[in-house]
Amino acid sequence: MFPIGDDNSGRQSYPIVNTLLIAVNVLVFLYQLLLMAQSPQRLEAFIFKYGAIPYELTRGVDLPPTVGFPIYLTVFTSMFLHGGFAHLIGNMWYLYIFGDNVEDSMGHVRYLIFYLLGGVAAAWAQTLLDPSSRIPMVGASGAISAVMGAYLVLYPGGLVRTVAFFGFIPIFFYLPALILIGLWFVFQFFAGLASLGVPTAPTGGVAYWAHIGGFLAGIVLVWFFRDPERVERQRVARRFHRAFQRLDRGW
Repeated sequence: MFPIGDDNSGRQSYPIVNTLLIAVNVLVFLYQLLLMAQSPQRLEAFIFKYGAIPYELTRGVDLPPTVGFPIYLTVFTSMFLHGGFAHLIGNMWYLYIFGDNVEDSMGHVRYLIFYLLGGVAAAWAQTLLDPSSRIPMVGASGAISAVMGAYLVLYPGGLVRTVAFFGFIPIFFYLPALILIGLWFVFQFFAGLASLGVPTAPTGGVAYWAHIGGFLAGIVLVWFFRDPERVERQRVARRFHRAFQRLDRGW
């Protein structure tokens, strides 16, 4: 199942920060492609310099060959790096679907702080579960998982337009956010167990505990960052929108 849209009828403002986050991620990835075109070694050095490496974070030691960049800042820089086109497109699509309404519920500045804190929490969750790893963590998925956690709290009954494929046949339908995001989290949890050695399914090198940690952080942080007045205005706007829809169908 893959989300392709949600209900924006209650949104009161343009998602400036969400749009800028997507733009920055894309620009950084284009720079990565430039480095790759120059030399694979240059891209590798860039990833090792700005990616979050659990071994470095837990020991405070900057591993060669890339030294000189403050270790603990990598929990921020790593969330703007990506490992490939599919990694980038998947993350940015989820951010595009779920981030706008969450930003609207918090306000622009609060949303930016929330997003960054969610990404940091995600990086540390993965680090604490695999502290000896020397593989750089990259990607916005931890921060986006926090956004999804906030979305679940704010709009559990919100309908998300979803597509599933049966063979080559696409089936379109709506699911409440509680079900769609809940199923997503269940998958992340069991895949995370697999990464700890529990015999379930192969993990494919994905930092599942970053997803889990970011998601749980989002569920907690949203209570401190949401603006109750904005949330109430969203709810009123949604109710009016649905009422007008019912009237239209009645006519």
